[in-house]
Amino acid sequence: MFQKVTPKSNLQSAIATIELIYHATVRSVRKTHGNALFAIINNILTAVIFVLAFYVMFSMLGLKGAKLRGDFLLYMMSGIFLFLTHIKALGAVAGAEGPSSPMMQHAPMNTVISVAAAALGALYIQVLSVAVILFAYHVAVTPFEIAHPIPAFGMILLSWFTGVSIGLVLLAIKPWFPGFVGIFTTVYQRANMIASGKMFVANSLPSFMVAMFDWNPLFHAIDQCRGFTFINYFPRNSSVEYPLIVGVVLLVIGMMGEFYTRQYASKSWDARR
Repeated sequence: MFQKVTPKSNLQSAIATIELIYHATVRSVRKTHGNALFAIINNILTAVIFVLAFYVMFSMLGLKGAKLRGDFLLYMMSGIFLFLTHIKALGAVAGAEGPSSPMMQHAPMNTVISVAAAALGALYIQVLSVAVILFAYHVAVTPFEIAHPIPAFGMILLSWFTGVSIGLVLLAIKPWFPGFVGIFTTVYQRANMIASGKMFVANSLPSFMVAMFDWNPLFHAIDQCRGFTFINYFPRNSSVEYPLIVGVVLLVIGMMGEFYTRQYASKSWDARR
């Protein structure tokens, strides 16, 4: 506090900001567990439990035949991985440090750094979990081949991006309506268990059912990811442009809302509640 503040060049400011984002990202990763390794293991176990639960459910209901041609577990993982990436990014950004957080008392810290750290921390854990699970499945269970791995990974990034955009909008309105944001976040995450389309093939849906799901950007990302994963699947009821446009629009709205909220948010708002 007694240090003399010297002007910095644009390059120095950028490097300092990146360094702050890095340290804040490490903090967000370690926040779920004291040991960063166990935080990653917990996330891997969550994904594995999801895959096994749906595999058992599909097997008991006799729905394994109602899938596209290819590896059945890879078909399920292509939906579950994107679903988890989306909701984890949304939850991390919506629960990031807000303008009235004690962390904002430190001079270099601001909400942009906290949001970026939460988003990158969620992405890091999810990408590492996906890589570990796919490697273990390829080596220990059966070899598989992804038709277009780079575009398929791009769909994971797209699902993360849309989750970050929605989470930023929720973060902007959270100081104004904290109860609504908590309920909406829970309902949205639960609804996407079905609305994301991870349990069925979009091409097999009739037109009236497609209209029930095509509002969801995650539905498009999952269907397009399966098109890039399997060489004999060509998605007809989804597009890459829709979730990208929705994500950009919501990101801009969230940034404007967060900037407005930052000017008026106060610690006393929580006290009066």
